[in-house]
Amino acid sequence: MSTDRKPGTPKPAPTGGRVIRGSVVLPDSELTWRFSRSSGPGGQHVNTSDSQVELRFDLAATQALPEVWKERALERLAGRLTGGVLAVRASDHRSQWRNRETALDRMVSLLGESTAPPPRQRRATRIPRGINERRLREKKQRSEVKKNRGRGGDW
Repeated sequence: MSTDRKPGTPKPAPTGGRVIRGSVVLPDSELTWRFSRSSGPGGQHVNTSDSQVELRFDLAATQALPEVWKERALERLAGRLTGGVLAVRASDHRSQWRNRETALDRMVSLLGESTAPPPRQRRATRIPRGINERRLREKKQRSEVKKNRGRGGDW
């Protein structure tokens, strides 16, 4: 059983979308694709092929994400949104198909990271007295070593 996916890339969903996290799928029907000419190397068809890809997803209007995830994503991606729409561009490759895959992977990873639950709050703990005393003792010893370097020896 072989897979054509790179490790770490999201698996395609059986319903014609990409899995964001768990059972939540980014449906193809809510994605808008736009193609344009890309800068950079391209070979013979550089001025005729539209290889740059722009993928747009209306995050504010989607019904695909749970409400909690949507609020979290809208808050975390506020700087990247234009009117509630998340746009991702890809022009890394010469072929439009590979740029489409790259843009889709970026979109899925962005949504996956932005909808992740916040990390647990760290509980503040006291430093044990013994560790603090040892640190200060070692610090004083190091200070003595450095202080004695400049003095002339009895040789």
